[in-house]
Amino acid sequence: MNGQRRLSSFPATRPDQPKAKAETKADANGKSKEQSDHQMNDGEDQSPERAEDKSAPKRGSRKQRTEKDKDPNDCESEDKPHKTPAPKRTTIYRPSKKQKDLSQSQEISESKCEENCASTSRRASVPNNANIVNGNDKQDSAKSKQQIKKNDCESEGKPQQTVKSKSDEKPAPKRLSKKQREALNFDREAALESSESKSEAKSTKKTRRRPESAETAFSEDSSSAVSARSSDRQKKSAEKATATRGQGVDDTLGKVLKATIDKLKIKKSERSNASSCVNNITDKVITHLKQNVTWCEHIERLRTGSYYENLKICEPDEFDVMLTIPVERVDIQKFDMAGAFYSVALKRHPNKHALDRFLKEDKTIQASEMLIEFRDAVKEAVEKLPYQINVQRKKPRCPAVTLEVKMEENGKTISIDFVLGLKVHRASWPEFTKDGFEIENWLGKKEKDNMKRQPFYLVPKYEGKGNAEHDGVVAKDAWRISFSHVEKEILKRHGQSKTCCEDVGQKCCRKECLKLLKYLLQQLKEDDSKSSKMTSFCSYHAKTTLLHACATRGTDSEWAYSQLADCFQQLLGDFVQHLRKQHLPNFFIPSHNLLQQASPRSCDFLANEIEFQLNKKFPIFS
Repeated sequence: MNGQRRLSSFPATRPDQPKAKAETKADANGKSKEQSDHQMNDGEDQSPERAEDKSAPKRGSRKQRTEKDKDPNDCESEDKPHKTPAPKRTTIYRPSKKQKDLSQSQEISESKCEENCASTSRRASVPNNANIVNGNDKQDSAKSKQQIKKNDCESEGKPQQTVKSKSDEKPAPKRLSKKQREALNFDREAALESSESKSEAKSTKKTRRRPESAETAFSEDSSSAVSARSSDRQKKSAEKATATRGQGVDDTLGKVLKATIDKLKIKKSERSNASSCVNNITDKVITHLKQNVTWCEHIERLRTGSYYENLKICEPDEFDVMLTIPVERVDIQKFDMAGAFYSVALKRHPNKHALDRFLKEDKTIQASEMLIEFRDAVKEAVEKLPYQINVQRKKPRCPAVTLEVKMEENGKTISIDFVLGLKVHRASWPEFTKDGFEIENWLGKKEKDNMKRQPFYLVPKYEGKGNAEHDGVVAKDAWRISFSHVEKEILKRHGQSKTCCEDVGQKCCRKECLKLLKYLLQQLKEDDSKSSKMTSFCSYHAKTTLLHACATRGTDSEWAYSQLADCFQQLLGDFVQHLRKQHLPNFFIPSHNLLQQASPRSCDFLANEIEFQLNKKFPIFS
């Protein structure tokens, strides 16, 4: 009995506590009978749970450890007054802020648990409800144990000690499922994208401390967020795929056009052979005209046309050479309302003029008579040349004398058009040109002023019936104004920058677009099923369309070679628009409609063919 009382009355001491000092104090004071009985009752009333709690080593504060050393007896006898510690920290139980927050979170979690149980019972299985109920039972048992321990301390008169329950302790992080981890990863990504998602990320961190019921509700919210984000990603991927498909279409068209341009290139050897033949024949013809035709004594050569503009496609088989007669002091009168055709009369000269033989009574030059003599002189000149030359029959309303020459080197045939013209020197261009030739935003005003100081040319060409008269002048004696030399100069300086298409500059696609449009018209004309409807169209319609497009879109960046497909589509759109309206203004004389002689039916046919070829990626080019 004495051993039992001694063991029950003294608390378990730590190794670092002074045992000898406690035993000396107990022997000096002695033990009364009432005190020993009280200690025996105290040892017998202790429950197994209490014994387990005392046996567990718990580290208290420094003051609590010193109190245990000084007073080993938990309860005093009835005779002695019951000693209680100072009511500073032990007697009054004041929970900390953290414990209050934990208790509130428990109450919130219990209420949310009840709500989740009601909601999940409709769509979740029975084991989920069982887990939630088991969680609540555990919390209730923990609370009951805490209450029992509190009552024991009050009955013994000991200072109240707070015992932490399992719910108060910080739970270990639970291993989330794969779906929950993906949801948390999506929320973390969303937190970096917007400020709203940052607040959601904070709430997500808080939910990690919640019990299973709160995690269940969070997983449902996160699953809905995952589905919303997945739908957004699907939309973005669909838009990206659409853009990729559009880019693929442009790449396909660009490859087709670039391959066609490579096919249209002329070999240097063929170019050299053809140009040498043309130059030799032209020199012989000019020499013959100067020696045998009196009014051609001062005749000059003007190289114009696609070959000299570096716009020739496929083969060097066509050349245009203008042979001009300089005239001064001429009176030019408008022949038609459009301002493209004129009648030319010589003013009085102190000396006799070489063209006096072609003048009418009103001093008007008879263009038809000049063409007859010019044609006969050219035929005489080529008869003595060592080439196989065939002079073509005169075409209606055509001022050119066409020669077909068979090349000895390769056996191919080339054509040379000799065109008669008048070179007019005047202080300014005709009045009808003042609203045209708008290149200020393209080549600049200074360049425009320099070009307008150059002379202009008149070619014996007319429209309609040759016998039709206007103010006493028949149509066959009319002259059409020509700016072919200015067109050649423009296409030579085609870029807004002086270094455009040079080695040190950016390459543009202006000329390439014109070549493609000319090739498209040529292919349609060579098709037997379409040639009858293409007689009203020529390459000059394509050139005029390009000049208008360059004046509208003048910067070099809008014609970058890397954007060949887009630029060509825009050029085709411009041409189709002119065809639909049956109106293509002359670049230099806006009042002159180049499509005036074309029928609406033929214009619609060509517009439909162009749109068809564009939609099918130009099968006619293959």
